[in-house]
Amino acid sequence: MERGRRKVRVGRVVSDKMDKTVVVAVETLVRHPLYQRTVRRTKKVKAHDAENACRVGDKVRIMECRPLSKEKRWRVVEIIERGKHFEAVPAVEEEIPGEF
Repeated sequence: MERGRRKVRVGRVVSDKMDKTVVVAVETLVRHPLYQRTVRRTKKVKAHDAENACRVGDKVRIMECRPLSKEKRWRVVEIIERGKHFEAVPAVEEEIPGEF
């Protein structure tokens, strides 16, 4: 899977609205230089999804590759875990007895 020194990261898909492109939030833990507390840092990267298989909430493994566009330098290698997808249920309006 890994070729040479290509970086591999794991992240969550936060947007899949583009064709063959997903936005992946990659989370890293770094130690604060002064306070020595572990801080969570999030970086959003655009990744190439050739089959349009990824959905919002999916946990994916991405690998660095050659520049595919102005902002795309990563590609989706595999979908590790499917995210929970909830269907929008129309709201039911009920009459509540009483004076309003």
